[in-house]
Amino acid sequence: MSEKMLSTPMNIGGCQIKNRIVLPPMLMGFGQFDGCPTEKMMDYYEERAKGGCGLIMTEITRVNDKTGSAAFAQLAASHDYHIEPLRELAQKVQRHGAKFFVQLHHPGRQNIGLLVGTIPLSIKLEKWTKGAYGKLLYKLTPKVGPFLIKNNISPCSVAPSACEPAYFAGGKVRALKYKEIKELEQQFISAAFRVQQAGCDGVELHSAHGYLFQQFLSPHTNKRTDEYGGSLENRARFLVNVLKGIKEKCGKQFPVIVRLSADECYSYIGEPDKGYNLDEGIKIAKILEANGADAIDVSSAGYDTFNYWLEPVSFELGWRKYLAKAIKDAVNIPVLAANLIRTPEQAESQLQEGTQDFVCLGRPQIADPYWANKAITGKGTIKRCICCLNCIESMQNNAYIGSHGECSVNPCVGKEGLAIPKDGDGKKVLVVGAGPAGLIASEILLKRGFSVTLLEKNAYAGGQINLASAPPKKGKTAWFIEDAVATLNELGADIRFNTSPTKELVAEINPYAVILATGSTPVKPKFKGEYDTLYTFDDILSGNVSLENKHIAVIGSGMTGLETAHYLVDKGNTITMVEMADEIAPGTWMQHKDDVLPHLKEANTTFLLGEKLAEIGKDYIVTENMESGKMTKSSVDCVVLSLGSRPNKALEAELKAWGYTPISIGDCNKVGKIADATKAAYQVAINLK
Repeated sequence: MSEKMLSTPMNIGGCQIKNRIVLPPMLMGFGQFDGCPTEKMMDYYEERAKGGCGLIMTEITRVNDKTGSAAFAQLAASHDYHIEPLRELAQKVQRHGAKFFVQLHHPGRQNIGLLVGTIPLSIKLEKWTKGAYGKLLYKLTPKVGPFLIKNNISPCSVAPSACEPAYFAGGKVRALKYKEIKELEQQFISAAFRVQQAGCDGVELHSAHGYLFQQFLSPHTNKRTDEYGGSLENRARFLVNVLKGIKEKCGKQFPVIVRLSADECYSYIGEPDKGYNLDEGIKIAKILEANGADAIDVSSAGYDTFNYWLEPVSFELGWRKYLAKAIKDAVNIPVLAANLIRTPEQAESQLQEGTQDFVCLGRPQIADPYWANKAITGKGTIKRCICCLNCIESMQNNAYIGSHGECSVNPCVGKEGLAIPKDGDGKKVLVVGAGPAGLIASEILLKRGFSVTLLEKNAYAGGQINLASAPPKKGKTAWFIEDAVATLNELGADIRFNTSPTKELVAEINPYAVILATGSTPVKPKFKGEYDTLYTFDDILSGNVSLENKHIAVIGSGMTGLETAHYLVDKGNTITMVEMADEIAPGTWMQHKDDVLPHLKEANTTFLLGEKLAEIGKDYIVTENMESGKMTKSSVDCVVLSLGSRPNKALEAELKAWGYTPISIGDCNKVGKIADATKAAYQVAINLK
């Protein structure tokens, strides 16, 4: 390759960006009712600016409080009182050499009806009650909110035309009135002017991921018969009017990027006649260029096709770069794109080959705020995003309780303003178990100045992640371990593999504190019957038991059960899944189910819902219906249990007998997800006295 393009400057309009690395907009939930940035939000963005990112764009920023609020804790530019707080946020980012753009947004039909009309009232009540309203709201919302959404007890969200709600949004949808469209155009233009007055460097219009601008562009959601519907020219009118209006109000030199879903990706879910595809996406990009757009931020899909813009772990790196390349070949303005980029080598390659002009790294810079500096200098281990989707799942779930999104890889998200104290003074800490919890605890302790010895009974680190990365296309999950171990080596950890603690060894180390991160063991209850072919998911995913071309009953359809089944069908087995609940994988984030279930259905998997395992025979199982009690016998060759895990407490009792009081973290304290383990590890390590 020639000289690195990743570190070279480039202009967007009249604004020079110091390198080609962009933090694209991502709602994390650091805001508040009135739309002003909080200290946490400012710390979050400033940390990425310190990390070397060239262009930082805000999360979705509302221009309309009544129908356009997508979250309680969201940034806004809908009133003049937002100007000075935005200025403070912009200056914090700009003082580190980064440029700062604000993304203007309206959710349209992808809003949750509960938010329609709620924000103006919430702002007043929060001010009137001096904060008591918010506490009450977040106490009630986790119980009341899901009930109201499930039963469609909420105002209508808005769209170009009355249509079905978006997948994952729910509720009812009404058509915008002509007058409302005109008002929205002016609200977008006024918001952009406020952003300019605040000293920000530019704006981005969010016409991707199924939001309102895209809903106007799409023939699936735009059935209007007036000047805003019908032909592509008409469907693009709303977006073009806003774009031209901003240029007239703010001046042609004020940069405007448009984030565009180049393809709505309905063909990927078997509905090719819906929406628009890349051919029309290219035409839209040309229209935007002709009307003054300074750059196109190429993305794809919408809520109906969620996994094709926010990919789970199974997707190949760079799988959608063809979209960015097609747009770049069609226009003469800069093209930004994400394209599921995870490494500096991939980023540089896509710049060199002309796929795009800027690389958008959203989740990667959540996982590692210093991605840019590390990539450009080649110094330090980059903690790669493992595409686990905990960021969006936690953001959505925590929105009900007034908290923010989290990261499995980086438990410091939301704590950027809290410096890690350097107070370890070389005191020795023994950490047992090199799974996620043990690795993160060791890292934080080393950064605090403790001396850490990490023991792992196996010849390798990873714990449960070694199982999670075993199913087809889940290998990126193991990046967590590779990067964490490399980081510990950089920090000087004493890692001892193939080593279990003994009384003598612990006495020799003489630790100031002992932290247990010994994980969990699969639940394996006894069942009625005579059998010798009963296994657990651990047996299968570890490779200790190999099953091929058999009919297997997988008991439990949680995420581990689904992935175990996927692993087994990939080896030619036929699966019958037994689940006590009346739905598959209850409580599992919908994107994970949408990712795995098509593979299982293609393999003719049988799903027995509302059934529990009652008996196991040598070549059959008997299940009992949870409602009727009816017994059903099914022929199978063997049974694999995925009924959860229980904490591994064995070593805790031994250590206590040796005179130590261990602190248990991760699965050996409470079984959960990777993010639960790393969050618990951070809390213990940062608070160790």
